[in-house]
Amino acid sequence: MRVHLVGPVGLSDPARPSGGNVYDLRVAAALRARGHEVAVHETTVEDLSSLLGSLPEGAPVVIDGLVGSTSPHALARAGDRLRLVMLVHLPLGLGVAGSMPQRDPEARALAAVSAVVCTSGWTRDWLAGEYGLPSARLHVVVPGADKSPLAEGSATGERLLSVGAVTPVKGHDVLVAALASLIDLRWTWSLVGASVDADHATRLWSSLWRSGLDDRVTLAGALTGADLASAYAGADLLVLPSRHETYGIVASEALSRGIPVLATDVGGVREALGSASGTEVPGFLVPSNDPVALGAALRSWLTSPPLRTRLRSVAVERRDGLAGWDVAAASLERVLAGLSSH
Repeated sequence: MRVHLVGPVGLSDPARPSGGNVYDLRVAAALRARGHEVAVHETTVEDLSSLLGSLPEGAPVVIDGLVGSTSPHALARAGDRLRLVMLVHLPLGLGVAGSMPQRDPEARALAAVSAVVCTSGWTRDWLAGEYGLPSARLHVVVPGADKSPLAEGSATGERLLSVGAVTPVKGHDVLVAALASLIDLRWTWSLVGASVDADHATRLWSSLWRSGLDDRVTLAGALTGADLASAYAGADLLVLPSRHETYGIVASEALSRGIPVLATDVGGVREALGSASGTEVPGFLVPSNDPVALGAALRSWLTSPPLRTRLRSVAVERRDGLAGWDVAAASLERVLAGLSSH
């Protein structure tokens, strides 16, 4: 099968390693490993119609929602000649991080495609509830995870790591407020992620400086490959303080190394963390936008060796249950195989 995957400009840019970009590229690679030919296209909303018009009749096309969800007219024009699938990482109808919800164009765009792929059950349920999409057109293909060497972990558990773009939705400012309440304890925090919101990044650093925390914090910027792997290998705890996540692929990346996760209980994060032995979460879940709850969880982690030992054991058990990208690709393959031909 020859598949076309359409993503935003910058999809393959290593300086912009978002969870959505990682997902798109890893699924494309896994489909190729399963014997499919995959053409990856990067385009803008404005150029989507022209791109779709250039693709061969009857071709299966997977379109990232960042490009497709606000392009109902382009999808409607191409829907009769192409087999269109929308891949929704983050519903634009949510209007997160202060952006305006775009429900009307997204509803019309999703109605124009043959199938919708979501990266979590939470996203599937949200789309079904908000847009009344029939369940038969909604499919969940969760991100895969590569089994990586187990992180050794320090005796004190003091090495905290966050991975994600420096934007308000990721909640790093909430984490800074929580860390300010832990000045009496030993810890360091490394923040890995591109500064895509310069004003927010400046405010974040100013807050760190005013709180006297700047000497404990490393703003590492965007990392990929061996550098990102090294950041995970040196971490004791992944902290994901997001105001919203539809899944939280970085949680899977941490758990694939046996690193516990402290995260806000938003969107699909609970799915990403999963559980070991059917019940125990490999870390902590706290309310979003709550520095007191976040700080209390961090204090528990930093001051209780038995707790750290137990959660590391749970994280290792959870690691053994993570599915790889080949499983994600097989799920997407079934969606594509079920599309009606033109």
